[in-house]
Amino acid sequence: MTELATPYYLIDESRLKRNLEIIRQVRERSGAKSVLALKCFSTWCVFDLMRQYMDGTTSSSLYEARLGHEEFGGETHAYSVGFSRAEVLAVREFADKLIFNSVSQLRQFYPEVAGLNLGLRVNPGISYSRFDLADPARRYSRLGVRNKAEISEALPWIKGLMFHFNCENADIEHFRAALATIGREYGELLHRMEWVSLGGGLSFTQEGYPLETFCEALRTFGQSFDIQVYLEPGEAAVTQSTELVTTVLDVVHNEIDIAIVDASLEAHMLDHLIYRTNPRLASPPPGEHRMMIAGRTCLAGDVFGDFKLACPLQIGDEVRIADAGGYTMVQVNWFNGVSMPAIVVRRLDGQVECVRTFGYEDFKRSLS
Repeated sequence: MTELATPYYLIDESRLKRNLEIIRQVRERSGAKSVLALKCFSTWCVFDLMRQYMDGTTSSSLYEARLGHEEFGGETHAYSVGFSRAEVLAVREFADKLIFNSVSQLRQFYPEVAGLNLGLRVNPGISYSRFDLADPARRYSRLGVRNKAEISEALPWIKGLMFHFNCENADIEHFRAALATIGREYGELLHRMEWVSLGGGLSFTQEGYPLETFCEALRTFGQSFDIQVYLEPGEAAVTQSTELVTTVLDVVHNEIDIAIVDASLEAHMLDHLIYRTNPRLASPPPGEHRMMIAGRTCLAGDVFGDFKLACPLQIGDEVRIADAGGYTMVQVNWFNGVSMPAIVVRRLDGQVECVRTFGYEDFKRSLS
């Protein structure tokens, strides 16, 4: 791989397959179907593999829905916080399920979509999130319907409900308690539905997660209401499968050693900057030498983190940023005109394929 110019995202299909095998196990043991959340990961060069384990895609916009329909196949779930009429007219041509965020949007567009498999997002008033920014049940949340009377009035028009109330939830007991609350508070409505989506944000592919307990909870929930359960894994589908591979361009010193790499947190791992978190390193290995690793943009806070490394970094050294798939590649931008990382895939047979590179013309076209 030494002939590949950095920076690039490296997707390892063998690591990706590990997550997908767990997703398939969950379906077999619980009956819950899984649709890929494209808002988290839309890199369609690996959809050939992913479609073998998942039932389709779910989206947050017309473009995502179209991408899922064209490149992934299977079921296409189309949702948006706010549809325009033109978007509804476009998405109705191929969506298997069309989910509205509010009763007002459902009423507004029902004449155009009557007869389709329609759903409504519900805000159950409970959630799991370590970040207020990502909490779908935060105060004044616009995400989903809170008023049960409104939902009841809309039941003749819809066949399903969507509850998206988790973010990075690895706590099985919290999930079980939340599921019990939803069953208790919305059971009467669920009995009249054909399907229910429990959204994403559940870290059930992480090592040590109690899968049997998880599957039992899903199976019991589905059987209790005679309803098809859907999950919307995004991060869970791609976690630990992708690295951002970079090269050290310079090393400067300002109280501590600072290695400047040929990538950018702001441009290439924006989620960490938004949430004020730091990514982990896949390499070099840890040790006792303190070193900050920073991006190459002019943003002062463009810093990947402060690390303890086995050896000091030198110009030309390779640095691999771990877990650069979910909510990362979908947010890349051209800030400072910094080169966009290429997309590279290590296939299941070990072959390394450079799928896409980006250059000046891509930068130019993105503006005007």
